[in-house]
Amino acid sequence: MIHVEHLSKAFSDSKRGTRLAVDDVSFNVHAGEVFGLLGPNGAGKTTTLRMLATLLKPSSGTASLNGFEITREPEKVREQIGFLSGDMGLYGRLTPLEILDFFGKLNGMDAARRASRIQGLVTMLDMQSFTGTRTDKLSTGMKQKTAIARTMLHEPAVLILDEPTSGLDVPTARTIETAIVDAKKAGKCVLYSTHVMEEAEYLCDRIGVISGGKMKMIGTMEELRAATGKQRLREIFLDLLGLED
Repeated sequence: MIHVEHLSKAFSDSKRGTRLAVDDVSFNVHAGEVFGLLGPNGAGKTTTLRMLATLLKPSSGTASLNGFEITREPEKVREQIGFLSGDMGLYGRLTPLEILDFFGKLNGMDAARRASRIQGLVTMLDMQSFTGTRTDKLSTGMKQKTAIARTMLHEPAVLILDEPTSGLDVPTARTIETAIVDAKKAGKCVLYSTHVMEEAEYLCDRIGVISGGKMKMIGTMEELRAATGKQRLREIFLDLLGLED
């Protein structure tokens, strides 16, 4: 459902000149699969996700999501995806219920479907206690649950999640992990970026490690272990970055 072929993105500025943030990256993600995209800060993860979400235009290469190409059919691509970015982008003066209802309308959901879907997500993410509170009064975990609910609201075929559990306590992170597992079971295609190695090892069917804009390796945990001779994902990750003794 996600097909990425030789995707690159260059940025230019007066001080550093031109640099490749993403350099000839290719991978596929299938329906019913969680694909982890791991890398150090500045590796090109977020740039890759933003290109796939049609927020950035690639310098070269191509990608399609559920059959729609990101540069030729960006509006169709946006209909296929739920994108969670690092900044959440919530409206502080609105309550979670108002945000979800608003985004449901933007996605063309009728009133009955909106109400049913919102109630289901509120229950699944354990949001009942704060749905009527202004978002700028909520904790980080409550805001993240709201952002996840908004991302999943319209039941997109493809979920692109950038650091969905960053800064969360263990119970809240676990709730979000459960929601991702449920999405996978429902046949969704999930592209998942995280710095939490334990989380990636638990959730992801396959993992791609990116560094310096280049994809170092893609594989299942078994394939990554066989290739590196390491067992824990943390050691595999460091080995692929050339940082493991």
